[in-house]
Order: sequence, then structure tokens, then C-alpha cells
Amino acid sequence: MKKDIETIDDIKILIDRFYKQAKMDTLIGYIFTSAINVNWEKHLPVMYSFWENTIFYSGNYTGNPMMVHQGIHQLVHLKEEHFDRWTALFSATVDSLFAGEKAELAKQRAVSIATVMKIKILNYH
Repeated sequence: MKKDIETIDDIKILIDRFYKQAKMDTLIGYIFTSAINVNWEKHLPVMYSFWENTIFYSGNYTGNPMMVHQGIHQLVHLKEEHFDRWTALFSATVDSLFAGEKAELAKQRAVSIATVMKIKILNYH
């Protein structure tokens, strides 16, 4: 039986596994590996803080993900299918590792975040 997401270490496991898969994905992998050439040593701790705040309301994330993704959109021309694949991969990664209230919350938040970004970045009305 899988345990729920309970600690920052659980979040690190989730985020590390997710990005390992995302980098290899045929639809979105190039965004991370060549289009924006992510600095993983810098990016991963930011993502740990973001998801810790998103799941546990820790208050230790202060970035602006919308602005960052608008910048990525200028380089990559993000499409709806990019957001949909990100969400599907994130949810599948959560499901492969965890089960419980916080795991469900993480998946719900991922969908909400991707939906808002799709609306704002792709100018859906």
C-alpha cells in the first residue's frame, strides 16, 4: 500500500521522478532539455519549495510561475497539448508513488495551475 505525501522528502522524490520522466517525454521533453536548457541545480529546489507550499501551505515559495511560463511561451510557443501532457505526466507520477489526501490535492492543484496557465498564456476566453 502506498503512503501519502507527508514531508518535503516525499515532495523531492515526486518532483525528481516527475522531471526525470518529463525530460524523456516525446512531446514536452525538448522544452526542458534544449529549448530553455533548464539549470536543474537551481530549478529543482525552487520546485520543491513551490510544491511544498502548494501542498502544505508552508509559505516558503515567493516566485512568479505565470511570468516564468509566459517567458517560456515566447521561446517555445506552448500549446494546449503541452499543458495537457504535463498534467497527465504529473498525475501519473503522483499515482505511481503515493496515495491519499495530499496526493489527490497535488493532482488537483496541478490541473488547476495548468488550466489557469493555459487560459492566461494561450489567451483562451
